[in-house]
Amino acid sequence: MDQGLRRAVLIVALANLAYFGVEFSVALSIGSASLLADSADFLEDTAVNLLIFFALAWTAQRRAQVGMLMALILLAPALAFLWTAWQKFWLPVPPAPFALSLTGLGALIVNLGAAHLLAAYRHSSGSLTRAAFLSARNDAIANLAIIAAGLITAYLWPTAWPDLIAGFAIAIMNLDAAKEVWEAARGEHAAAP
Repeated sequence: MDQGLRRAVLIVALANLAYFGVEFSVALSIGSASLLADSADFLEDTAVNLLIFFALAWTAQRRAQVGMLMALILLAPALAFLWTAWQKFWLPVPPAPFALSLTGLGALIVNLGAAHLLAAYRHSSGSLTRAAFLSARNDAIANLAIIAAGLITAYLWPTAWPDLIAGFAIAIMNLDAAKEVWEAARGEHAAAP
């Protein structure tokens, strides 16, 4: 089980790192708050999955401590979004809707693949694998919001608001996932010898 899980999280980490570069570049070029928040999330997912890859060889107590650290790492994309949103309020230019939706679609494909790889392990190894699976699942949902924001900007509401609303939704999901992982890790820590 651990070897299969280690292989899965390594593949997910490398895929997340690769798409971080793509999404971050597009976010900067079109001025998208939601893509910037999501690209920070791809970088966070890379760190989480690499941490899991190494932590699987550690003791249960040590893994629980790493789980608590990962709960804090899950907060990073929310903070990145808040900073970007603050700047976007002062210059509310909508991002290019086609590039926004197309980049969101690419991210959705990466995250669905990651969630599929991790689904078999989501109930094993406690908070570590729960963090990885929840992160991939939430990211796929966030990508649907990004795609919708691009379509809404293109056809219904050509303002910065659809992008900002999608970004707020991403930040809220990350906060909820961080809370769930923190609670699971604290329970594991208390139960560890």
